[in-house]
Amino acid sequence: MGDGAALVERISERRAGVGDPRALVGELRRTLVLVPYDRGGLWTAEFSGVRWLCGFTDEGALARFAAERAVVEGAGAASRTWEYAAFRGARLLDEIIPAMGVPAGVAVNVADPDGSMLFPPVVGIVPDAVAVDADVPGGEKAR
Repeated sequence: MGDGAALVERISERRAGVGDPRALVGELRRTLVLVPYDRGGLWTAEFSGVRWLCGFTDEGALARFAAERAVVEGAGAASRTWEYAAFRGARLLDEIIPAMGVPAGVAVNVADPDGSMLFPPVVGIVPDAVAVDADVPGGEKAR
């Protein structure tokens, strides 16, 4: 349990419009996610007011991301060594995201256009205390 292949399979199901969203979040929570380091911290990107922690299901997905970064950063980046840490998804969601102090979620396999998935900072994914929709009237509480 908790290998990257199972998470990739759940992501594929959801992208096809089938599968249970809660099962997808559960699979992320069980999976070891590889998160590269960037300038002494974990690799993140900001988009639409959310800080996205970039994680990968295996070294191949991380390598595809590194190759895309080399295109963006230029020729010297191609030889860059990528260090990373492995975290259970549950630790990312329950400890690291809340410690970031800003709305934050997890972006999985961002270099795989047909296999990426965003886990936004909403109730049912991150703790209610840091969910951006926790105080929204009628907001769904996944329990």
